[in-house]
Amino acid sequence: QLSRLPAIAVYPEGLRSAEGPRSWQSAPYANPRADDVEFTRAVIRTVRSEACVDNSRVFAVGRSNGGGLANLVACRLPGQFAAVAMVSGAFYPQSQAGCAGTRPVSRIEFHGTADQIIPYGGMEKFGFALPPIPAVVGGWAAGAGCQRPVERKIAADVTRIDWPACQPLGVMVSHVRIDGGTHRWPGSSGALWRPSNRINAAALIWQ
Repeated sequence: QLSRLPAIAVYPEGLRSAEGPRSWQSAPYANPRADDVEFTRAVIRTVRSEACVDNSRVFAVGRSNGGGLANLVACRLPGQFAAVAMVSGAFYPQSQAGCAGTRPVSRIEFHGTADQIIPYGGMEKFGFALPPIPAVVGGWAAGAGCQRPVERKIAADVTRIDWPACQPLGVMVSHVRIDGGTHRWPGSSGALWRPSNRINAAALIWQ
């Protein structure tokens, strides 16, 4: 539903790896030739040359492995993004490479507690540790010097946790926890009884 927004939406494709699937840098199974940080820089430069872009409102959005890439480019391309959004993000160590000491960027992450692909509580996968999602989000908040979080219910089985007071002023960290939610994009179907569809991720990201 991102294409419905009053924005220029760009949908790049990752390289195929030896294992077959298309993937992004930051995944253990990614094509070793992929330099998706530089690819992202080139995409932004190309779009700016062809369209009227508000440079203060450039965002990255990714799901699963793409969420890991969104986090990586937020760290490795300082000043390029106003904020990044991640849905069911896969935060392997590679997606955090180069993040320490970088300028904080506003982030929002959506995750279901019943996600079996990228478990909410973390796991070892492909020989690497996937950390618990609360630890990842807490690390972003700590890195941005955020103050105490505000927690509230925004739908049945859905809790939003915001760290609104961070440094520099204007940076915000948010996490949307979907109790019973799975590895899917929230709001992607009309079956509202499913926990993941009780909210609309595209609408919340745009806000």
